[in-house]
Order: sequence, then structure tokens, then C-alpha cells
Amino acid sequence: MSAASNLEELKRTIIERHVRPHNGKGLLLVLTTLLPLAALWYGAAASAAISYWLTAAVVLLMSLFLLRAFVLMHECGHGSLFRSARLNRVCGFLFGVVTGMPQLQWSQHHQFHHATNGNWARYQGPLSIIPVEEYAAMNARQRRRYRNARNIWMAPYAGFFYLIFTPRLIWLQGSIALLRHVILRKLAQPGLSLKMAAQEFKTPHWDSAREYRHMCWTSVALFGLWALMAWLVGPRLFLICYTVSVSIAGWAGILIFTVQHNFEHSYASGDKHWSYNDAAMQGTSFLVLPQWLHWFTANIGYHHIHHLSARIPAYCLVDCHNEYRALFTGVKRIRLAEIPGALKYILWDNTLRHLVSVAEYQQQAAQRSTAIAA
Repeated sequence: MSAASNLEELKRTIIERHVRPHNGKGLLLVLTTLLPLAALWYGAAASAAISYWLTAAVVLLMSLFLLRAFVLMHECGHGSLFRSARLNRVCGFLFGVVTGMPQLQWSQHHQFHHATNGNWARYQGPLSIIPVEEYAAMNARQRRRYRNARNIWMAPYAGFFYLIFTPRLIWLQGSIALLRHVILRKLAQPGLSLKMAAQEFKTPHWDSAREYRHMCWTSVALFGLWALMAWLVGPRLFLICYTVSVSIAGWAGILIFTVQHNFEHSYASGDKHWSYNDAAMQGTSFLVLPQWLHWFTANIGYHHIHHLSARIPAYCLVDCHNEYRALFTGVKRIRLAEIPGALKYILWDNTLRHLVSVAEYQQQAAQRSTAIAA
């Protein structure tokens, strides 16, 4: 039996043994995330009268629970947090409101990430990677902009825009365009129903009417939550605590999700010769984090298993890793202190079929120039 066939057989066994969603376990993760988060908002309001340093500590802890909420939203999108599909939908929506992200739309895009993991010719996410040939064709300003967009210190700024600003902007732009389309169609054809006019509308912002409704209700619920929290703790305190906690949570989320695929010589391919299993084993890392941080990230660091099968619940990943530890010896392990170095790999070489850093690209370009000159 070939190595690929053997891995496929092992994967089926892993799925049979560890795809065990449990409503009780899923509910426990929900309660241990949302109840502490609510308590921390009470703590933020109470601490403001005592010490702003104490408030800062509360906000930092709040960021960790927001990060946990985002990972659990991601689990609901895979339908793996609960056995019940309804519970996954309801809690996914709830976590989406808490984190500011329309869960259904995000999950649809995330499924595409799983289907194209390691294929940088097809995946175009927030921090998509370009081939070395495209980087070589850029001028100095374009190269600097590309590098700066992937700078680790830009992540808090990017985190706030990713979670709060961009989803609202997309919703508003799309809604305005939809309204304009319906009005123009009704003027041109008065007998046309509003439903038919709306169904004719095409936009890159959503793929279905269901996604749009989900975006609308997420934003409406989010605005209502903002108003309630501003009334309970005061507008100024709410704005500061919310902005800072979401930015930090977004920063941590971007770093964690990025480093799970961007690291030294991570698997990178175009359409030709791309392999789902190779990408999972060679293009996905195992984040070796402190135990408390694994808790706050709902075991998302065991990402190599998650990409073998996204149906394995977060609370089953550790047992799965331990049982099949020998299978995962070749998976790249990244510790907390190694994350900044791993994020330097922002180009993909389709000839070598792995990611390279800008420094490696420059060294290779210099060697080619020397060889040509010689």
C-alpha cells in the first residue's frame, strides 16, 4: 500500500474514532466562554472607579475570552461543536454577534480555505501569499506595502477592521447597492415584484439571500448589544474597553490562524500536483502552547488534526493527537516564541513547492544574478 493510501486509510480510522460531537460538552464550552465574558464586563465597570490599571487587566482577560468565542464560532461553522445542527447554528450566530463577525458568511469562506489549504494559487484570504514571480515584478513601493501588510505589529489594527469595521462596511455597501438595484428595476418595470427584483441582484458581498439575511440580523443584534452595553457601563468606558479588547483578540486570532499555515518551508502548491493530505501534514502546524492558552484557543493549535478532518470537535483533538502521536512526528511544531520568525515566510515558490521568506528570495535572486554574470 502506498504512503498516500495508508494515510487515507488512517484518516478514515481517525474520523471513526474521534468524530464524537456531544451536546453537553459543547454547551459547557459555550457557558465557560459567555458567562465569564459577561462577568468581565461587570468587572470592567467596577474596576474603573478603583484603578485604570485594574481595568486594563480586565480588558486583557476579556480579549482572551473573545478569542475563545471566535474559535468556538469557527467550530460551529464546521458543525462540530454540537451533535445538534440547530445548536451549531444558534450558538454560531450568537458567537458571531459577540465577536462582530457574520458567522454564516465567514464559515462559507472558511470552508473554501479548507478545500484549498496549501494551494496558494486558489486561496485568496485576508493574508494571501503571492508567488515569487509576482513579487519580483513589483516595484519597491509595492513590495514595501506587501511586507507591511503582513507585519506582526499591524495585526491589532487589522484585527479591529477584520472583526468590526469591514463586515459592517460590506453589509452597508451591499445593502445600498441592493436598494438601488430594486428601485431602478421597479422604475423600469413597475409590474415586477420586489422579491423578483431582489433575486436578480448579484454582488460579490454575499452568495445567497440566506447569507444576506444572516448579515443583516448579525449587524442588527450587534448594534442592539452595543446600545445595551453603552447604557449599562457608560458610552466612554464601553467604547474604550470594546475597541481595545476586540483589537487585541483580532490580533491574536490573526497571528494564530496565520502561523498555522505560514512557517518555514510550509507546503505550497499551485493547482498542479496539489494534495489535500500533503497540505494537512506538511502545510499545517502544531502550535505547542502553554496549557492555559490551549484552553483559551479551544485547542485550535492542534491544527494538523483539524485539517485532516474538520468534523473532529475541539474537545477531541488532544486525545486524537495523543493516540496517533507517531503519525504526526513530521508535523511542524511551533512554540509561542517562534511565531514572529515563522511569519516571515510570505512568498511561495511553485518550483520548490514551499513558502520562502523575502530574505531567502533575495539570496536566491542574487545567486541567479551571479551565475548569469559568470
